[in-house]
Order: sequence, then C-alpha cells, then structure tokens
Amino acid sequence: MDASLTLLVIVAVTVRAVLFRSSLADLVAERVEVVSPLTAWKRVVEGLALLDLGVSPYSGDVFHELADIITAVALYMAVKDYNKQVFRKQKYALEADRYPLDCLELIRSPKELHYIPLKVAMFYLLNPFTILSCVAKSTCGLNNSILALFILSTMKGNALLSAIFLSLATYQSIYPLTLCAPALLYLMQRQYIPVNFRRASFWWFFIQYSFMYLGSLLVIVCLSFFLLGSWDYLSSVYGFILSVPDLTPNIGLFWYFFAEMFEHFRLFFLCVFQINVFFYTIPLSIKLKEHPVFLIFMQLAIISIFKSYPTVGDIALYMAFLPVWSHLHRFLRNVFLVSCVLLACSALFPVLWHLWIYAGSANSNFYYAITLLFNVAQILLVSDYFYAFLRREHHITYGLYLKKKDGSEATLILK
Repeated sequence: MDASLTLLVIVAVTVRAVLFRSSLADLVAERVEVVSPLTAWKRVVEGLALLDLGVSPYSGDVFHELADIITAVALYMAVKDYNKQVFRKQKYALEADRYPLDCLELIRSPKELHYIPLKVAMFYLLNPFTILSCVAKSTCGLNNSILALFILSTMKGNALLSAIFLSLATYQSIYPLTLCAPALLYLMQRQYIPVNFRRASFWWFFIQYSFMYLGSLLVIVCLSFFLLGSWDYLSSVYGFILSVPDLTPNIGLFWYFFAEMFEHFRLFFLCVFQINVFFYTIPLSIKLKEHPVFLIFMQLAIISIFKSYPTVGDIALYMAFLPVWSHLHRFLRNVFLVSCVLLACSALFPVLWHLWIYAGSANSNFYYAITLLFNVAQILLVSDYFYAFLRREHHITYGLYLKKKDGSEATLILK
C-alpha cells in the first residue's frame, strides 16, 4: 500500500473514531438521510435479538471503519488497474496514428493518471456522506464494500470472484442485478471476446458467467434457508424492497408519492417506479458497450437515485468515481450549478426536517420538495457526465475542431 494511501486511511479512521465518541453519533444514527429501514443498525441488533443469538459480533464501531477502508482500498486498486489499461490503449492508438492531430490535447498524461486512484480513495473516505454513514453505523458501508470488491474483481478479470461478489450484492439488495451487463462487457473485453450475438464464444461466456452468478446466489439463498428454517425472509427482504410498505421519509422518490397514493393505483405505480432502475440498463449497455467502466459508474448512480430506500452512503459510492472522469471537465455544462444545488440541499435537509417534525411550522411538502430538488440535481450531474463522455469520444474519433464542407466551423449536436 502506498504511503499516501496509508496516511489517508489513518486520517479517515481518526476522524470516524473522534466523531463516533462524540454526541454527534446518536444524533446522526436517527437521521433519515443517513439510515433507512434497510440499513439502520438498530434493526440489525433487533433482528439478532429476535433470533436469540445474544450480543451482535458487529456491535462495535471498528467493523464499520473496516468496511469503509475495504471499500476505499478496493476502489484504489481497481482504478489503478483501469488506468493502466487506459494508458496502454492510448499508447497503442498513438503509435498507430488513430487519433486526429488536433485532439492530442485530449489525451491523458501519465502524471494525471498516476494520482487518480488516490483521489478516488480520498473522495470516498473523506466524503461527509461516507463519514456520516459510518458514524450512524449504517450497514450501507457493508453494501458498498461488497460492490467495491465486485468492481475490483471485474477489473482484475477474475470472472468467478466477480460473479460471487455480485451475487452477494444482489442478495443484500435486488438492484445490483443491473451490474451484470457492464461486468460481462468488461470481462469479454479483457478476453478479446467480441460482443456479437452470432458468435458462439459470446454465448458460451455469457452462459458461464450466468451459471457462476446464479449458482453463487442460489447457494447463499439456500444457506439463509438452512440458517432460518423457512423461506419467510424472501418476502420480508425482497418483498419489502419491491413493495415499499415502510413509508418513513428518506432522500428517495417513493415515500411521499405512495403516502398520497390511492390504494387501487399502488401496484401500477410501484411497477412504474421500480422499473426505472432496470429500464436504462439495456440502452446504456448498447451505447456504452465499448466503455463498460463508465457504464458501471452510470448504473451505480441510477441505482442510488431510483432505489426505494436510498441513503447518502449510496451516493458516496458513485461520487467516488468522479476523479476518474476528471478529463471530462472541459465538456461539462452544469457542474457548478449542480454542485451548488447538492450542497444547498444537503444543508437544508436537517433544517426542513426540524421545521416539519419539531417546530411544526412546515409540512411534508417542504421536505419532499428539497428531496426532489436533490434527486433532480443528481440526475443532471449524471446526464452531464454522460454528455461530456460522449462528446469527448466523438472528438477523439473525428477531431476537436470540426469543420463543415465549406470550411466553416461546425457545431456538434448530440441526439
């Protein structure tokens, strides 16, 4: 481990330890932005007590610090491996004169690539959202660590470990199922298997990975059955996620809408809301089939925005990838406005909650309005990065300064 990463880990653990010992820990543990019915540590302890297993082995704060460190180190190693591949591809393309001469300024330098893994680890460990989740003992940190290990395994080209960690992530929550597509695309890319439905090699690898993924998931589900002695947990976990019976306010889009919903419309709109997470997978996979790592970033962002019980810890995971796309900043259009909105919303969440719940001078409309604005800002941020990524790829292929047939400057319009 690099000395800079070691220092970063020490600082992150120290910050968490200090905050955990302060009075802030009890306050944050009750915040609806930080914990949800699925990630609240209180519910974990209550569940273990109901099983009559005594004191939880994870009742201390060390376990959550460890989860954050595992996530940061896994992301650091994954991005480091990815940057090596980016540099190698750039080198081959430059030697083959595949880039237009006027777009050489878009090529990423080795110095720029060298510091990105450390920035990714810093963006995750020192992100206030991550720190708050850790101090609140949210189990979101465990989910993030499994997803980070899945990403690392995929970057290393290990199909078996990738499938196992993805099955673990799916076991915790259904939504990581959408990450199958980028994992398959990346692993095929690593093994030089063309994404072509007519090729037998494509279908053979698809069947292999699906068998490893579904087999691992089946083993985990069966182990849960042998531990509990019934299948009741399937409806209690996955049914809970999909049917959204607990309408406790959070930073998601579901709770207010379904609190006001007529019961006979509920099933229809549940399907409409839930399909958002899965709907974008196929078109994005087609558009980004040559860029599966960016597709992973997009899918993580979509999951954190449209899942039924999101927390700020989910947002911290995909935001950790922003330094990887630092070369897109020149093409971003709304990053300053979106950043200001996200900061303002983060500050207003506790204010409007206090006015609604304690002061009684506001109502749920105020809190949901800021929630909507927060999610719209996230959507604008992700779509802005998507636009910038596609525009850079276009310039890399056709040149930075486009000309019309008459020699005048052309305007690029992406549709």
